[in-house]
Amino acid sequence: MTTDQILILTILTITVAMFLWGRWRHDMVGAGALLACVLAGLVPPLEAFAGFGHPAVITVACVLVLSRGLQISGVVDALTRTVLPTQAGATLSMAALIGLGAVLSAFMNNIGAMALLMPVAIQMAKRLNLTPGQTLMPLAFGTILGGMTTMIGTPPNMIVAGFRAETGSESFSMFDFTQVGLPVALAGLAFILLLGPRLVPARKQAGVEGFESGAYITEARVLEDSKAVGMTLREVEAVLDESDTQVIGMIRNDVRLTAPDQWRKMLSGDILILEADAENLTDALSTLGFKLEEAVEPEKEDEIKNSDKDRDAVNIEEEEEKENTSISDEIVLRELAILPGSPLSGRSASNIQLRTRYNLNLLGLSRSGKLSIRRLRTARLEAGDLLLMQGSPEAVSEFAADYSCVPLAERDLRIPDKSKALKAGIIMALAVVVAAFGLLPASISFAIGVLASMALRTVPLRDIYVSIDWPVIVLLATLIPVAGAMDSTGTADLIARLIIEKVAYGNAVIGLTLILVITMFLSDLMNNVATAAVMCPISIGTASALGVSADSFLMAVAIGASCAFLTPVGHQNNTLILGPGGFRFGDYWKLGLPLEILIVVISIPMLLVVWPL
Repeated sequence: MTTDQILILTILTITVAMFLWGRWRHDMVGAGALLACVLAGLVPPLEAFAGFGHPAVITVACVLVLSRGLQISGVVDALTRTVLPTQAGATLSMAALIGLGAVLSAFMNNIGAMALLMPVAIQMAKRLNLTPGQTLMPLAFGTILGGMTTMIGTPPNMIVAGFRAETGSESFSMFDFTQVGLPVALAGLAFILLLGPRLVPARKQAGVEGFESGAYITEARVLEDSKAVGMTLREVEAVLDESDTQVIGMIRNDVRLTAPDQWRKMLSGDILILEADAENLTDALSTLGFKLEEAVEPEKEDEIKNSDKDRDAVNIEEEEEKENTSISDEIVLRELAILPGSPLSGRSASNIQLRTRYNLNLLGLSRSGKLSIRRLRTARLEAGDLLLMQGSPEAVSEFAADYSCVPLAERDLRIPDKSKALKAGIIMALAVVVAAFGLLPASISFAIGVLASMALRTVPLRDIYVSIDWPVIVLLATLIPVAGAMDSTGTADLIARLIIEKVAYGNAVIGLTLILVITMFLSDLMNNVATAAVMCPISIGTASALGVSADSFLMAVAIGASCAFLTPVGHQNNTLILGPGGFRFGDYWKLGLPLEILIVVISIPMLLVVWPL
């Protein structure tokens, strides 16, 4: 064993130990490993940060941005309403939930897919009389399985594709992972659906993220193309009831109807006064095609009143369009609490010219006790009220400072926009198709998609860089040169020969199984991206020593790195459900261990058939 091999093995051992210790963030550990390799002379200083330009790193960053566009434009919300049943039994409901999670994870970041569907899973648990964990764990595992079916489904797949290109072969294409990943995922999903309810511990919810502020009073306008046009108020209430939203009043031609007739038919331009939690506003708006009513300047309001009906409708539409274009893409939704002694007490949004002076919209008002308002914009505010505000971060901060308000929480409220949803869906589809057919490298295809998203504003410009999970990007970029040092020093070949001679005894099938099992084991204990980066050089060295193709061994790494089901630390989706599901560290293996055994049993024969040795 050479000095360089001893050095790289020492660095790797310390790195893995630091990952397992968990005291430092993964990106810090990765950066430390890279700098240690540079100081030890294992990585040339000029090549230390070459990983940041690696195609896999660029692809991961771009996919995260495009996934954000699918989230905030309402594409996923539309799919959820279309696919998930509202009255079905437990088996059908769970099948639809984890199936949708798996499909979404195949084409967008699986952590984003999990975060989007978590509230849906918790609501479904209430409807089915289950604990939150009994829906959250199957969903988390389903999204992890879905990610292994395409190259962009999970970062380890992109790492594996990049290493294959370095062997002299072409990089794995978009759907090369599907041939083995899809059968494995389907078998895993079926196992979760059939045995998941019995193996997931039924624990009470330990806590949920976010700030519970109670119900908001808000106003929603019925648009011309809304599904509600022509429906009776009774029918509208029945639909809104599914999203826990209540109609508490109605405004037609500036006349407020406190208790409108249930058989009154909805007309374009009607305004419904709704009571809903902030998290449920998205469903309430998108289900029937409503739009949040925003403050209108008094002089413009008078102008609308003096016009005829046709002119009225046109003016409203024009005003809404102007408001949408006047607000920059850098907008947030934030909750503000009014402090005692605030200048806002006794005043209204119209009175302080909220829209004119601050370019802010008051979207909702929450007040403990009885709340009776004629119009949201003219409601007299009181100390203790919670305001749901929309505008730029700077404007919200300025308003809060001027009127003695305390910011409580930023809400991820996705206001549906059919036009942006269509554009976001088309951009993602075209990027996938171009990469899948090899017309352009995946990194270039998805980078063009990001540029198109920026140009068409499907992702706000502020969110472009916020969308990227920088710790993952840094981890990827720092470990790629470290993995290269394993190869250049011959350490990967050394470990591969040890596996072959001492454990596999020269048998290629046993060697393939060992690579898969070791990768799965490491992925359960440390970040799956780091696992893929460490195991790829070893798998290539093992295949070379056995004199067989490296493709099946690289695919085994891809599958193993995606299958982290034993602990809450192996995959971020497992971590996400730890609190909301009320889980303990040892709860995961009860479903995860038999699932991993099933995956090994199915994967090995499939790998030998699809990617023969």
